[in-house]
Amino acid sequence: MEKTLSEIAVGQAGTVVGFVKGNNAYRQKLLAMGLLKGTPFKVVRVAPMGDPVEIAVRDFSLSLRRDEAKSLLVREA
Repeated sequence: MEKTLSEIAVGQAGTVVGFVKGNNAYRQKLLAMGLLKGTPFKVVRVAPMGDPVEIAVRDFSLSLRRDEAKSLLVREA
């Protein structure tokens, strides 16, 4: 089942499936950061107010704002 990254709990792993339609500005930015279809990741932590979300992807940590996390479709592992 596909979800957005903002719906994944801390400690959960998953794989990037795609992007939400209609959000091309964030899509290009996320692609440039290496979040391609099929890329595995793990949610490391979420700030107390839910923004930003930190994920471990491709041997580095990446922090994404809530709006960016909502535009990324993922599948839990």
